[in-house]
Order: sequence, then structure tokens, then C-alpha cells
Amino acid sequence: MDAGVFVSRNEAEATSFGSALELYAKEVTSKKRSSVSELSRINALQRHPLALRSLASIRGSDMANYRDTRLREGLAHSTVRRELALISHVFTIARKEWRMESLSNPVELIRQPSVDDSRERRILSADVWTLKDTKLVCEHLDELEMIRRHSRSPELPKIMTFATETAMRRSEITSLLRINVNLEKRVALLPMTKNGSARGVPLTSKAVAVLSSLAERDDGRCFKSRPDSVTKAFADAITDARNAYTEGLTLHLKQKKLTQDKIDKQISDDTYLMDLRFHDLRHEATSRLAEIFPLHELTKITGHQDTRMLMRYYHPKIEDLAKKLK
Repeated sequence: MDAGVFVSRNEAEATSFGSALELYAKEVTSKKRSSVSELSRINALQRHPLALRSLASIRGSDMANYRDTRLREGLAHSTVRRELALISHVFTIARKEWRMESLSNPVELIRQPSVDDSRERRILSADVWTLKDTKLVCEHLDELEMIRRHSRSPELPKIMTFATETAMRRSEITSLLRINVNLEKRVALLPMTKNGSARGVPLTSKAVAVLSSLAERDDGRCFKSRPDSVTKAFADAITDARNAYTEGLTLHLKQKKLTQDKIDKQISDDTYLMDLRFHDLRHEATSRLAEIFPLHELTKITGHQDTRMLMRYYHPKIEDLAKKLK
């Protein structure tokens, strides 16, 4: 104390983790664009037994136990990492801004769950068998066209086309304002994106056609749908499309005199319309645009801040790369 290096632990010992979470929600989370999802995580943490403990008493072993328990409960590794990142930032803010300089960050002492959430899902094509006038008819359709045909939402097919033409995120599409679109210059402006910056998106002729077909709305938005409704409509359309696909394929295989076991095996191994998410349309669009633009220009279109992040979305077909070789 005489030397001036003593740091009091009184504040950290008198403040519970639950109180710190409450203060963090008020001072930090409320100012974030992703406040809704983070508030949900904070509410869950406040119901955890750790919330009753003082900040000074929480150790790395407590965080390791928390990590292992959450993983055993079946949570995804990426979800647990986000929870740990939130806890870590609470301790960082407490040490830097709430006069708790003696406080150590227990999350820094443990291993983070490994996460590899990159996807290589591209849009597939297949022979689709449909029954028309008691006769099986075959069409070669890609998954997007099949989903469009079975969409219960009249707007979903237009949103899907727009997504694959622009590589825009679901939230960016549904929040797009008509005032920020210049159809003559074929540009859409996004004033605020996920990474906190604005960007302009060049529009293809198909994207312009989609926007031109939309009726003007009182709220100024281009599309009526909200993000959650797009996700639900897309999932419903995939379910209906997959059921129709397997029904037609089953009839076709029965005509070929295959046994039921072989039919079931072939259908279970068929990946058409399986494990497809709306966000995969952004992957598909990015891979298509990469055939036109070099990567440094592509980052400006997709909004990725560096090419390393972009490479998670860029998945060219090897056969297409082979065609470029002499």
C-alpha cells in the first residue's frame, strides 16, 4: 500500500455475477445492434447458480465446468463459445470500467470449444419425377426451382431469386428500403450491415426485375416478409418439395421393379433438398459472383471484411476450375 501498487478487491468481492450481468445489459448490451439475442443469453445466465457468486470468487475451473455442462446438454459448440465470449466481456468491462482492477478474467484460462461452421453446400440438380395424367413425367430441376414450385408464400420465390442474384443476407433483404434502391444505376444501398458498416450492392438484371415487380409499400420496405417468416416459409417449402420429390422417385423406382429395401436405401442416400438452409443461398450467390469478380472486388459486394472470411463462402466447383486450364 505504501508503494502504491495495492489494488482493492472489495468491489469485486461485493458484486455478484448476476448484478454485473444486469449492469452490463444496461450499459453495454442496450447499445448493440444484436441486443435482443444477447439479452436472451444474459437472462439465461442470471438464472444460473453462478449468478449468485461474487465476481472475485469465480475461477477458471468454474468456467471449465460451465463449458462442459453446456456441451453435455447438447448445445452447439458455437453457442457455447458465444456464451463464454459474453461472460468474458463482462469481466473485461468490470476490470476496465467498473473500478475492479484486481479482477482476473476466468474465461481466458480455459480452452474454447472448437468450431468449424463453414459450409460447402451448393445448389444441386436432379431428375424430378412427377405424376401428370397418370403418367410419370421427368424434369431436370435444380433445388431452387423445386422449392419455388412448392412455396406456400407468394413472395418467397422472389426473395430467393433476389438472394441468389445479390448474395445479400436475409435481414438485409427484408429491411431493404425502396429509397435506397436506384434501378437505373442498378445499385442497392445498405446503410447498416451486420459488421456495422454500409455497403452498396450491384444488381443484376434479374434482381432489378424482382424489385420492379414489387408493389410499393407504406412502410417504404421493398419486401413484405420479415426475417423469421422467410425462414419458416423456406423450411415449409423444402419439406413440401422433398415430399413431392421422394414420392415421384418412389413411383419411378417401383416401375423399375426395385425391391422396397433398395428403394428406401436409394431415397435415404439421396441428398437432393437435404440439409439446405436459406443462408446457403448467400453461399451459392458468392460462388457464382466469384466467377465474374476477383476476390478483392467480391469483398465489397458481399460485405466481408477480408478475403479469409470470404473463403468460407466461396466454394467453386472443381470441374469449373479445371475448364479454365489449358
